[in-house]
Amino acid sequence: MFLPGGLKFVSTVVDVEGDTMVETVAPDPVVSAAASGRARPIVLFVCVHNAGKSQMAAAIMQQLAGGLVDVRSAGTDPDAQVHDLSAIAVAELGADMSNQVPTRLEPRMLTAADRIIVLGDEARVDAVEGMRAPIETWLIPDPADQGIDGLQRVRLMRDDIAERVRKLMQAMTDKREGEK
Repeated sequence: MFLPGGLKFVSTVVDVEGDTMVETVAPDPVVSAAASGRARPIVLFVCVHNAGKSQMAAAIMQQLAGGLVDVRSAGTDPDAQVHDLSAIAVAELGADMSNQVPTRLEPRMLTAADRIIVLGDEARVDAVEGMRAPIETWLIPDPADQGIDGLQRVRLMRDDIAERVRKLMQAMTDKREGEK
């Protein structure tokens, strides 16, 4: 997808071992936000229950963005409340998700977003008409597969998510700085 003036944004989805999974061409989220009249790009994080991974990603992005990004999260089959261990783990980084409530993913969220990140391969998100962003997938390994449980498990996933969010925020910040 190309924007006016031929601008494009290339997004690469990479798993934890560094193997490229998907490469898409999409509108740049900063340029998209400006073109739509919004001051801030919208980043949407999605997982199945919107109680752990996507909430942690949103809380960390909110902390890092300092108001530069409108951060949202949703789930394809949301739980009733956020996972306590996820809230504890993200609080250890100084971010807060304790007052968040899992939300069901709606088509309007997809069409509003400039960046759509699905955390893990369990959530199934289909494109809807009017979307301006591709659906990106971050494959987040589950330490439970290696017998690691409890808070240690959640911390390992949090650290993986936090590193990816930092890279995403840096890429968005670098793009914004390049336009000044």
